[in-house]
Amino acid sequence: MSAVSVSIVGASGYSGAELVRILARHPNVTIQTLFANTSAGKRLDDVYPWFRGLVDKSFEPFTIEAASQSDLVFVALPSGEAMSIVPDLLARGTRVIDLGGDFRLKDPSLYARYYSQTHASPQHLAGAVYGLPELNRKSIAGAQLVANPGCYPTGAILPLYPLVKDGAVNPAGITISSLSGVSGAGRKASVDLSFVEVNETVKAYRIGTHQHIPEIQTVLSHSSGKPVAPTFVPHLIPITRGIYTSIFANLASDYSVADIQKMYDRYYGSEPFVRFTTPSAPEIRNVVYSNFIDIGFHLYPENNQLIILSTIDNLVKGAAGQAVQNMNIMCGFQETEGLK
Repeated sequence: MSAVSVSIVGASGYSGAELVRILARHPNVTIQTLFANTSAGKRLDDVYPWFRGLVDKSFEPFTIEAASQSDLVFVALPSGEAMSIVPDLLARGTRVIDLGGDFRLKDPSLYARYYSQTHASPQHLAGAVYGLPELNRKSIAGAQLVANPGCYPTGAILPLYPLVKDGAVNPAGITISSLSGVSGAGRKASVDLSFVEVNETVKAYRIGTHQHIPEIQTVLSHSSGKPVAPTFVPHLIPITRGIYTSIFANLASDYSVADIQKMYDRYYGSEPFVRFTTPSAPEIRNVVYSNFIDIGFHLYPENNQLIILSTIDNLVKGAAGQAVQNMNIMCGFQETEGLK
């Protein structure tokens, strides 16, 4: 396919800036407009000085008319904001990738429960394609609206999917513990996210109420064909970027390390952004600024238990990088373009 023009709504946030960083080096993309209402009129390199001499753009106030001039629009807004503008973009024939949570769940009642607001565009939920390329590549290719997965779900679903799909682990009793860098909370000012509050400590938050719980449960249940409801606990740690996920699951039968690796290889052997570290454990420092997910696993046969570990960069594979991966699929580009 020929080159495409793209715009970014919410370009002044961390995910928006990461999109600019990746797209600026993409050979088949022209960045048309950067929308950011709160930063309108400011230059990109005034807000993010590391763009100086690299991207000559200023932020503009958002309008549907201007955004719809692009072939594809990335919406990198806090959840709850995309659903008010995406319908108008779709009506104009614009292809959209939403990095927020507004179109990830098919059930509007789940959205209301976990996002604490009524969905304003429930008519578009059924048509939104969940943008996890390793699972939904064919559907993504023909989609007009792609719902980019959440960062925590990406780090949890990809390690579990082959095992749940093939019935290798018991769907009951799965526990997921994830530790995230502070950038996952966004760029907004908050006392709770200030250096003094997050440095030299680790804390769990939103236990049992986090908005990514139904996303993880829905995708894994659909894959398994039976209910899968893992216990999920997110934690905040004093680093800027990266997510470390530890998963504990009971094996459904006797498996060796080779058996588990063969299972992963069958699903992910040709995937460009899935890497395995076993017998070593993955580390966050090996995936930052990349679109890779690193997965390691360890068997505890005496407990009939499997421990799975994964690492991603929450701003890349967990947000902007995965969004560009989806764009590449939608536009017929090489899937790794701009990402390797």
